[in-house]
Formats: sequence, C-alpha cells, structure tokens
Amino acid sequence: MDALIEEKKLHNADRFYINGEWVEPTTSETMDVIDPSTEKSIATVALGGAEDVDRAVKAARAAFETFSTTAVAERIALLERIIEVYQTRGEDLARTIMAEVGAPAALASTAQVGAGLGQFASALDALKNFQFDEDRGTTRIRYEAIGVCGLITPWNWPPLLIAAKIAPALAAGCTVVLKPSELAPLNAVIIAEVLHEAGVPAGVFNLVHGDGPTVGTAITSHPDVDMVSFTGSTRAGVEVAKSAASTVKRVAQELGGKSANILLDDVDLETAIPRDMGDVCANSGQSCNAGSRWLVPQSRLAEAEQIAKKAAEAIVVGHPEDEGVTIGPLISQAAYDKVQRLIQSALDQGATLVAGGLGRPEGLDSGYFVRPTILTGVTNDMEISKEEIFGPVITLTTYSDDDEAVRLANDTVYGLSGFVSSPDVERARSVARRLRTGMVHVNGNGLDFAGAFGGYKQSGNGREYADFGLKEFLEIKTIFGFGS
Repeated sequence: MDALIEEKKLHNADRFYINGEWVEPTTSETMDVIDPSTEKSIATVALGGAEDVDRAVKAARAAFETFSTTAVAERIALLERIIEVYQTRGEDLARTIMAEVGAPAALASTAQVGAGLGQFASALDALKNFQFDEDRGTTRIRYEAIGVCGLITPWNWPPLLIAAKIAPALAAGCTVVLKPSELAPLNAVIIAEVLHEAGVPAGVFNLVHGDGPTVGTAITSHPDVDMVSFTGSTRAGVEVAKSAASTVKRVAQELGGKSANILLDDVDLETAIPRDMGDVCANSGQSCNAGSRWLVPQSRLAEAEQIAKKAAEAIVVGHPEDEGVTIGPLISQAAYDKVQRLIQSALDQGATLVAGGLGRPEGLDSGYFVRPTILTGVTNDMEISKEEIFGPVITLTTYSDDDEAVRLANDTVYGLSGFVSSPDVERARSVARRLRTGMVHVNGNGLDFAGAFGGYKQSGNGREYADFGLKEFLEIKTIFGFGS
C-alpha cells in the first residue's frame, strides 16, 4: 500500500495545482500524512499560505470570465469526461483511502470511491434537467454561476465530499479553490489529476493544501471568493462563518450531528438492530449523519441490550488489508482520545457498559482502533448524548411512548438526520414528519443521491446532492420586462 503512495502521489503531494499546472508552494511548511492503522508516515504534504491561496483565487477569477459563459452542453461533456477518467483511477483512489483514512478494502473500493463517482453522476443528471431560465409573464428569472467558490472538505468520506462540491460547482459554471483536509490530502491529488486529464480548463479547478487557521481562513476571508462551501465540525463552521462575514459572501455549511434512531415498540429488533449497528459503525462510526443515539421502548430494553451486544461483538476491527475486517481505525490520535474520553465520561455519569469499552480491541497494540461499544442507561443530560462522538459507539436511551421518543430525539442542538423503524409504515412516517432534522431514514433506507443532504439547527445550512446542490452555486437574477 505504501509503495503505491510512493509511486503515484509523492511527486505531486508536495505541490499545489493552480491554473492548470502543478506548482511549487511559496512556503516551506510540510506535514506528515499518517496511516492511522500503523501510526506511521506514508507521505509528506506541503502546507500552503495566504500567498498560495491568492494565486489560486486569481487564477479562478480569471477563468470565471470565460467558464461561466460556456454552454450547458459543454459542461455536460466535461462532466462526462471527468466520470470516464475517474473510473480509470478507482483502484488508486481505493488504495490511497485505505492508507490515509484506514478504510477497509471493501469499504474503500465500493462505498468511498463509488460515492465520489455517484456525486459526479448526480450532478450530471441535474445539469441535464435544470432550467437556467424561467419566464413568469414578462419577467425572466435567470440562474447564473455565483463566481469563485472556496471548497473546504474533511477527511472522513473524501471522494464523496469533494465531488459533492466540485461537481455541482462545475455544472453551475463556477470556478473553485479546494482545500482538502490535511489529514487525508492524497486522494485529492488523484482527483486533481483526474480533472486535469479530463480537460478541465486552466484556472477552473485549483488545489491548495493546508490547515484551517492558515489556508482555510485565507480562503474564507478572501474578497475575491464569492462563496464558501464547508463541511466539517460545527465549531469550525462557526469560525468559517465569522471569517466570511466581513465580505458578505454566501456560506453553505454541512456540519455536525447527533442523530437519534427511534426503534418503535412494534419493531423487529432482531432485524433492525444488526442492520442499524452496521450503518453506525461503517467507516468506524466517522459519519456526521450516524444514528448513534438509539431510543428504545422501556419495555424492550433488556431485549435490545442482548441483541445489540451480540451485534457489536460480531464486528471485526482490524487493519484495512486484512480479510474479513468490518471496520478499521479512527483517523488520528486526537480522534481516538476523544472517543475514549466520552466513553469514560458516560461511565462516570452512570451509564452501563453492554459491549466494548475503553482501549483497543484485543490483539491490536498500535493504531487508532476502537472497540465497538454499546452503553445503556444513557440520558439526554449526559455529555455523550450531547457531543458528536465520531466513533463506533452507540447509546441506549429509553422512552415510554411515541411523544416522548420524538421529544428526546429533538432534544439536541443538532438536526442533521434521524432514523425511525416500525412495520407500520404510516406510523413511522408520522414520527418522521415530527423530527426536526434535514433528513430521516425510514426502516433502514439509506441515502439517495436524488435527495437533499443537509440539516437543521447547528447541523448547518444549505443542501447538497442533485439539483439542490446545483442551486447552492447559482445566483438568481430577475429581469423585469424581459418579454414585453
């Protein structure tokens, strides 16, 4: 795995992609990219500064003058070429994600790489069907590219989250400057190579590596950046909004979550719990929309605990390349420490351990591996119920009736996602309508790229995927008397 990183990425990881070329950074700062399963460095990435961002923004601003005027047919053809080239680099992307994120082989090659491809395909479909002009009597409503867009993405689902911003931005006619996470930047290098090979015009896409306080702030505060699309923690999202406020640019944010999973009292727990356990623990629990807060009927708590314990113990934690592994490590030492702290906090506050617990799984002496953990007796006033954990940890909280389940589910500053299960579909839908969340999964149905991804409250603003994501990168112009 490390040999592939050496062969494919190192020659570009220490440079930035600006105005159609790989260029040397203006700074000498670098950072090691760590394989979270071994805790060893696999590459070194350059960390840029404000001058690098300014070069990228200038290139994007110049390119916008022509790219924003391209015909829809041209942008359709461009996205089609990107999809073709992306598919040729699928294996490279999968191996890289295994190394820098720690995703098991099957997850990396299917869900991780496939989700990125799916976002390009979703944007292509949206572009083919989108009406950029609409007449209302003699008034013309016109949708136009917003301009230069700063894209800041995290490390947990990198191809998906990068493509969910780049693809609709290009479809809209925008130009972009991307800052991927410095914890997992190598896949972004491959994506930049994909875009270059596909013929994205010089300056339309630009890549600058760096940390949030330096490169991120330089992007969000830059006066020639018209919009920022950010995915990350709510804490970081607040800082992004503050930095962008002085130039009154649009800010789209997909932030944290603490999603509730309501198992109604008539549900088949033997089916629902293993299914939902797999969903939460996929990607080692490192998904913002994970339904990790399980609400179970008081009368069925003992049954739920027994089934959850069995399901958790069936999850195989190990190195990404090992056969039969279900989940890999967390991304970093800081992430590992946070999960350990929150488990301990729950125990200190009166929760009871059903499965898993503190420390690494047996036989794993290094790497940021966490035991799949089930905690019961958890109440909404506990820290673990309030704070996004980003690990394979599930809490069990009891309720007496549907009204209390809804109240407990909504009792959070977040509102990204929700989950409801019942054989009575109308009952499940009724509960789903009462949840104050941007998304609700009924009876285990997964994400659909034709839907809108995003949340209420402190889970952010704006939406991604399909035509919802495309509209985020468009301004609305009204021309009065157009048809008179």
